[in-house]
Amino acid sequence: MGDKAQTHPGAAGRAQAAGHPQSVRNVVLVGHSGSGKTTLVEALALTAGAINRAGRVEDGGTVSDHDDIEHRQQRSVQLSLVPVEWDGIKINLLDTPGYADFVGELRAGLRAADAALFVVSASDGVDGSTRMVWDECAAVGMPRAIVVTHLEAARADFEEMTRICAEAFGADDPDAVLPLYLPLHGPQAPDGHAPVTGLIGLLSQKLFDYSTGERKESEPGEDELPLIEEARARLIEGIISESEDETLMDRYLGGEQVDVGTLVEDLERAVARGVFFPVLAAAPAAEGARQGLGTVELLELVTRGFPTPLEREPLRVTAPDGTPRELKAVCDPDAPLVAEVVKTSSDPYVGRLSLVRVFSGTLRADQTVHVSGHGLADRGHEDHDVDERIGALSTPFGKQQRPVSHVIAGDLACVAKLSRAETGDTLSAKDDPLLMEPWEMPDPLLPLAIRAHSKPDEDKLSQGLARLVAEDPTMRLEQNQDTHQVVLWCLGEAHADVALERLRTRYGVQVDVVPHRVALRETFAAQAAGRGRHVKQSGGHGQFAICEIEVEPLPNGSGIEFVDKVVGGAVPRQFIPSVEKGVRAQAAKGVAAGHPLVDVRVTLRDGKAHSVDSSDAAFQTAGALALREAAAGAKIHLLEPVAEVGVLVGDDYVGAVMSDLSGRRGRLLGTEQTPGGRTLVRAEVPEIEIGRYAVDLRSLSHGTARFSRTYVRHEPMPAQVAERVRAAAESAAA
Repeated sequence: MGDKAQTHPGAAGRAQAAGHPQSVRNVVLVGHSGSGKTTLVEALALTAGAINRAGRVEDGGTVSDHDDIEHRQQRSVQLSLVPVEWDGIKINLLDTPGYADFVGELRAGLRAADAALFVVSASDGVDGSTRMVWDECAAVGMPRAIVVTHLEAARADFEEMTRICAEAFGADDPDAVLPLYLPLHGPQAPDGHAPVTGLIGLLSQKLFDYSTGERKESEPGEDELPLIEEARARLIEGIISESEDETLMDRYLGGEQVDVGTLVEDLERAVARGVFFPVLAAAPAAEGARQGLGTVELLELVTRGFPTPLEREPLRVTAPDGTPRELKAVCDPDAPLVAEVVKTSSDPYVGRLSLVRVFSGTLRADQTVHVSGHGLADRGHEDHDVDERIGALSTPFGKQQRPVSHVIAGDLACVAKLSRAETGDTLSAKDDPLLMEPWEMPDPLLPLAIRAHSKPDEDKLSQGLARLVAEDPTMRLEQNQDTHQVVLWCLGEAHADVALERLRTRYGVQVDVVPHRVALRETFAAQAAGRGRHVKQSGGHGQFAICEIEVEPLPNGSGIEFVDKVVGGAVPRQFIPSVEKGVRAQAAKGVAAGHPLVDVRVTLRDGKAHSVDSSDAAFQTAGALALREAAAGAKIHLLEPVAEVGVLVGDDYVGAVMSDLSGRRGRLLGTEQTPGGRTLVRAEVPEIEIGRYAVDLRSLSHGTARFSRTYVRHEPMPAQVAERVRAAAESAAA
């Protein structure tokens, strides 16, 4: 690694379909928004010869950011695949958004990849959300490396960033996070900043000069070798400590000179095993240059140090009914097919496109496969258990598609026009269907209530929403039966903005955003009585029904209870169900502020009927009137839903989170220490107070906290809050 003076491989360029899993590397780029992931992918594609000129995020000219929304926002909002070839190896570069609202795209990238490049900006450092993703990768043993970008920034310091990365990512073993190269600085500018123009290989002790736009290797001068002596010794010790040769450390400490070739081999094995995490530097190429600084070194690390798909632990599978199964082979192109849809998108010309990672077997165009889904019915996804025919297969390069005839185990490709398969679904042999264990997706907790802008939009809304949700499993569609609102649950405001723009531009549906309403309830605070009199005479048969009821509150969760205590036939037996029907209909409409009435017992005590004019409809009306009269003379409680909220937050922000929850009328239930310096704060909070909590918590914790919410019960709302709600309801009605 770093010893091969390769300036341009003969087989470089855009990668075709792989011929064997051994020649594939699946790499996901992880980092906060603005860290330079998309620019780095562009630089790697240029160095590999896949593009002739590097585009810029600001100009909307990069391969990764090919969506119109990304051009307008100048940031990635979706997972993008850019396959390149280097030294005969196909590298599937998976560029992910860095903004927290699009973490579903990041999770898809992590699922499809076998190793991760953590991209860290020298000007911004390591943020809390990047640390959290590192911990997740560590939990599953995913191999990782760190790339420091933005070295051109004023006060950028590679050595300091390496120290910060070791502190942030090497909690268990700081000596496992070490640089492979040190930067070479050019002449100092008038502002005192000396630009990085090359690298010094710590193992090879070679200079790699990028100042001309092409990597040139040379021997260091005698005055430069002492500069790397300490860092080189530390790197060698770090590699040897992770060596599988247990005698190597004793030999080294005994004064034996370890061969560089042995060190490189041990380094590559340690990286592939996920126990050593090299730090590298990279920068985009200057205008007209062919290679960006550090890109050759990074491509060498990926091809020689990152694992092949053959080395990935097999994922657990079951039959569609949940019966445990075992894969017959790990990443074997000749084994039965097991593949997964990691992303679903729509192309204006091709239609639905499914990005698929093949884990076993070979996926071929025109074959029939079985589609098994996870039944995310709560998010608007149907449970899939159907056969589908594979349409055209292609290898994507940004927005371009290059047709291929088949895709082997370990590789990724796009499948056109899978009408039923959605993100997270498993594709397997139709005669032996399997279902892969799903990956964790965050719950969308920011509600966005919408309605069609016009009648033509109303006709297209249902289909547009269905397509939108099919593409994005982090979005949940709710048709609220209590508030009669259509609600899109999103991960944040940026996620919501992208959803609205896609509805408008991709599906031609214009919607209006309306205030989200929380499903309130009403109940009687004390016993009350009411009389319903419905008497009308207007020629022919009239309407006559009188009933008298008593209403008393019941414990929470009791619903509506109807009791008949009429004596002497004051209300004929055939009309008692009519009274109950009228009472229940009125209860559903509410008796005070238009919210459903719950948790009361309604007792029918007395009434009157007419032998000719009484009817089912008349007694339904009388029952409703009686309930309304009882409510008019009674105190009515507004009941609000209360959720149990669990906030997982870094210890530094626990006090701020607890104070904020208390300010939302929350009742703290307790705290619990969790690994990694985090605390779980549990509280019961009225749902009306946490409508925007997904946004507010992110600001409060600098993006390092996450929360869950679970409905617990409805309980009486404080009088002053209830008064505001009633006033708002009256104002809206007016």
